[in-house]
Amino acid sequence: MERPKNKFLEELEKGLGNHEDKKSILLEYEVHIDEILIESYDCNDETEMMERIISRLGSPEEIAAMWKEELSVTPSKMKWLFILMNILFFGGGSLLTLFHNLFQWNWLSVIWSHLTDIPVLIAFIYMLFWALLGYEIGKGFGHGGKSLLRKTFLLSLIPNLLLMVLTVFEIIPHSWFEPLLTKTFIIACIILTIILYPISWLGYRWGRKASI
Repeated sequence: MERPKNKFLEELEKGLGNHEDKKSILLEYEVHIDEILIESYDCNDETEMMERIISRLGSPEEIAAMWKEELSVTPSKMKWLFILMNILFFGGGSLLTLFHNLFQWNWLSVIWSHLTDIPVLIAFIYMLFWALLGYEIGKGFGHGGKSLLRKTFLLSLIPNLLLMVLTVFEIIPHSWFEPLLTKTFIIACIILTIILYPISWLGYRWGRKASI
């Protein structure tokens, strides 16, 4: 059943034209077609097999059109979007911490009190952010998004590491983070930082499958 597969990929290659990620896109779809062929081992009719492939993946023309549309969202734009979001996340938290310790505003103290009562929820939301990062890169760039994921992850991690360094060397007073700065919380932060990339990677794999 190689003929339906080869015909599909040839039409897809023609439709993609000079797309910069053409090789990785073809490789991605070849893998999925192989999976369909394995699942359809009982099918001996080439026309029916082609129909199954198109039913699962879409026609080569539809796929080519989708990937050409994706060119409007460049890897650079996607990378800096998530880096900016992470900076805003940390920037907002830093400003909240700074103002809470410099000013005695009752409403701000109430917000601070509520946030310090739910560190687990905040950590969960932050992990969702990293999973979303991987998902969007996987969905938007497929197989060619691996290097983009690594670059985006490393650059986005800079604010996290900077905050840890400033806190460990007490450039930022430990008292600013009371009652959060406990041994348990520090260990949790270290573990969370370690597992962020695997979380992003799982999101990427999920997004890559969703793009098919």
